[in-house]
Amino acid sequence: MLTKRQNLLETIRGGNPDRFVNQYEFLKIILSNPFARTNPNPKPGEHNVVNAWGVTKSWPEGTPGAFPVHTEDKIVIKDIEDWKSYVKAPNVLFPESEWETAIKEAEAVDRSEYFVAPFIAPGIFEQCHYLLEIQNCLINFYEYPDEMKELIKYITDWEVQYAEQLCKYLKPDALFHHDDWGSQISTFISPDMFEEFYLDAYKTVYGCYKENGVELIIHHSDSYAATLVPYMIDMGIDIWQGVMKSNNIPELIKKYGGKISFMGGIDSAEVDYEGWTQDVVAKRVKEACEACGKNYFIPCGSQGLPMSTFPGVYEAISSEIDNMSKIMF
Repeated sequence: MLTKRQNLLETIRGGNPDRFVNQYEFLKIILSNPFARTNPNPKPGEHNVVNAWGVTKSWPEGTPGAFPVHTEDKIVIKDIEDWKSYVKAPNVLFPESEWETAIKEAEAVDRSEYFVAPFIAPGIFEQCHYLLEIQNCLINFYEYPDEMKELIKYITDWEVQYAEQLCKYLKPDALFHHDDWGSQISTFISPDMFEEFYLDAYKTVYGCYKENGVELIIHHSDSYAATLVPYMIDMGIDIWQGVMKSNNIPELIKKYGGKISFMGGIDSAEVDYEGWTQDVVAKRVKEACEACGKNYFIPCGSQGLPMSTFPGVYEAISSEIDNMSKIMF
């Protein structure tokens, strides 16, 4: 029987996996590091928590995660033409002594079985609309492209500095990075605009991780982003996590399998709700596994961490994936 790590590599390389990769089983996501400890984020049910970038966030009960609060008084960048007056990137340079907890956590992982991955959220696009508010952000791509490119470079430079510290102390062999690029049915910006504003930024960030020994880049975007897959490949993404059914995953596998793999296929909104049932979970898992097959596909809920909004759903999905492995392998 292959280890979890071996089975993942066989799956994404088009080899001979002996079972489905079961959601996040191959990853040990490291959440502890000095910056994370100094960057407040709300827990479920908490409201109006201000993070290290000055963004106010809330996490209402029964929702998948925290999101910025954008009443007029809480928008960070009041004037994009003067964005430098409003934005101050938080510190990521800490003495080694403050990394000890995270280092020990990473060193305790059996790397013959798992990939060690730091967790980055929000990503570059999300950081822009966290600071600006989503409508303001999208309008500014048209009305103030130069200022938006300056802001994106500022965020990118910060991400690179953070990446260098994470790689120095944790020596990760994977990265789990969030950035939602669309709704369920469309990208937020056109592919051409995405290429103009974000492709080089992500090539820079993901290139830094690869240059520092990271083998797998896993990017979360639980959205429609099928039209951005060529750019994902170009920027170095190995696994797109959160891929929803609206992307026509079987077609993506047929077209791009071998260049990128797809982790998702089970839309969390269809299984993770109050009053969920095992029968519904089993149906959705079966549909995903049968439609997408054994290679270049990892069945998984679309949510961007090994968790669910309602208790038991994540474990129910995992149980049904195991059942499908017994049937299909």
